[in-house]
Amino acid sequence: MIKKILAAVSLILYLSLPAMCKDVIPSYGSTLHTKTYGFYQVGKKIVLHKEPDENSEVAQTINWTADNLTPENLSFDDVFSVLVGSKELALMAVDDETEDWVKLIYDNKNNLSGWMKKDDPYKFMTWIHFYNAYGKKYGLKILKDAPEKTEKLYSNPDETSQVVARINHPQFIKLNVLRGNWALVSVVDLDKIPKTGYIRWRSDDGVKYLFPDIK
Repeated sequence: MIKKILAAVSLILYLSLPAMCKDVIPSYGSTLHTKTYGFYQVGKKIVLHKEPDENSEVAQTINWTADNLTPENLSFDDVFSVLVGSKELALMAVDDETEDWVKLIYDNKNNLSGWMKKDDPYKFMTWIHFYNAYGKKYGLKILKDAPEKTEKLYSNPDETSQVVARINHPQFIKLNVLRGNWALVSVVDLDKIPKTGYIRWRSDDGVKYLFPDIK
């Protein structure tokens, strides 16, 4: 009898929980577009035109909620580069921009894009802006396909400079400052000994090695 009551209570609690959003957080640099300008934060309805003109043909209209996305032939990973439902943070990659419009990639798998009129200029973030805002707030994580050289911390933003430490099992990577393709970071490993130095956060051609550890 007690087991049945506990099961019923568990079911009620489960059904009363809010729907969990299908979060999209990059784990591999290969999933991030290397030639894009940065990100644009979008709302729950996304109307994309074929040209940066409100009178041009609509290329795609996308609607999403915590657990649903239309059209159904697209997935959350297709549309968003970053999606954190609990924070209502939805970011799409920017392929091009004008003063009033951004060209957003709405199908990451097939590299399809359309133009959206900016509803707020501050929602557009260059890569540098994005890393400064979210990397400093949440710290950084090393992406799974990053090269071995990201395990090294250098004394200067130059691979010919002295290696001052190595990263083994990072518990937290604090972003201090960005300098070009380099980041000055402070790292806490499993040994709890703080290590500070420069690390490559992206390659010369835009491939990302590290990414803000948004949670």
